[in-house]
Amino acid sequence: MPSSAPLKAAGAATAAASLRELLDSLSREQRRNLELLSSLGFALRSYTNLNRFLELVPLVASRLVGAEGAVLVVFHSDGRLWREQLQVSAPEPYGERLRQLGRLEDRQLAIEAGEEVVAQRLDQHLGRLLKDQLFFGTSVVARNRQRGRLYVFGARESLNWSDVHRRHVQLVADLTGVALESEALVQDRRLHERLDRQLSTGAEIQAQLLPDHCPVIEGVELAARCRPAFQVGGDYYDFIPTRPQLLGRLREQGRWALVMGDVMGKGVPAGLLMTLLRGMLRAEVLSGLPPDRILHDLNQLAQEDLAHSHRFVTLFYSDFDPRTRLLRYANAAHNPPLIWRRQRNSVDRLDAPGLLIGLQPDADYGSEQLVLEPGDVLLYYTDGVTEAAGFSGERFDEERLMRALQTAGRSGIGAQGILDQLFGRLDRFVGPDRQLEDDASMVVLKVREEVALPPLPI
Repeated sequence: MPSSAPLKAAGAATAAASLRELLDSLSREQRRNLELLSSLGFALRSYTNLNRFLELVPLVASRLVGAEGAVLVVFHSDGRLWREQLQVSAPEPYGERLRQLGRLEDRQLAIEAGEEVVAQRLDQHLGRLLKDQLFFGTSVVARNRQRGRLYVFGARESLNWSDVHRRHVQLVADLTGVALESEALVQDRRLHERLDRQLSTGAEIQAQLLPDHCPVIEGVELAARCRPAFQVGGDYYDFIPTRPQLLGRLREQGRWALVMGDVMGKGVPAGLLMTLLRGMLRAEVLSGLPPDRILHDLNQLAQEDLAHSHRFVTLFYSDFDPRTRLLRYANAAHNPPLIWRRQRNSVDRLDAPGLLIGLQPDADYGSEQLVLEPGDVLLYYTDGVTEAAGFSGERFDEERLMRALQTAGRSGIGAQGILDQLFGRLDRFVGPDRQLEDDASMVVLKVREEVALPPLPI
């Protein structure tokens, strides 16, 4: 009877060889999987084209688990199907079938019903397209929102689904979510860069609109400043000679138009509109018409442009004659300027009836006038001043501005000193290191006080 020892030894050797072969196979599979995941990770680190990266996703996913094919369905950030980014890696006829997912309408996925319903609807559509194939799907998530679904599929008898396979597919889905989030951040950054360029352009436009210095007008002092906010606004003030052909002292003694306006809205469109209106207004000033007629004509000229932009303009127009100190004015719904009367030590509002520029083609405007007395102070301003918010959310408001003007007027300082004092009061109200929400513009006109000569001896 033969000994059993050699048989046992042979069996042990066979078992050991089988074990080594299994270990070698597992090792090769692990190396292959590691290489696939490394290649996807490298593509994620270095990609410059989202479409190229997404093309790799179904290919890597199917090879990782030995599936017959894979498909990646991607959604826009608002939940709509991103049809251009449907990626399929599958043999025919499955490839052609799966591309039909790109023809699905958003209503068929019920995107308004939520992410779970969308996933269920996609699973159902995929099941009908794959028929007898076994498939596994997992969500692609970015910022806790579903941005897609990744599926792998194969014949039932050829697929051996394990937790390891599922984790591999989930890992690929997670890397895809990182890529989509990265792309979203890149697009956000580009948007902010475009906005920054727009704001910079708008700031340049606005700076070019405003006079770089105040003109010399006989008998008065002028001071002006626009304090820009983060956003570019449509604030505008101007000093326009009604007879620009005059030079020297004749020009100083001539009639001047003093204007303060604001386009409703911010950014470059507001600045461009104000540039357009500035040109129209300067042409109208040359006509020599009274303030109410100038606003009437300007409103008619600007109707078409303002209607297309869906914006309106507030504008206070006045003209001042240094020889008579007569101020005539009309108002198109702008903040009424304030005047401090030195003799009465009181602050009044200068207002006249009138609608916004661009609101109604046949709008009429009222006109008022008054004579300025020596020592009087006139303040033009935009709503960025009175609407400025303090720490508590309370607005600076007109009453507070009137009290500040009265205090500054009584101090006896010049126009520039009054302007500095008013902005200082505004800054204290808003608080240090806090930015204004809107541009704040002010123009101060102070009538010089007459020199009182001593009586002649008798």
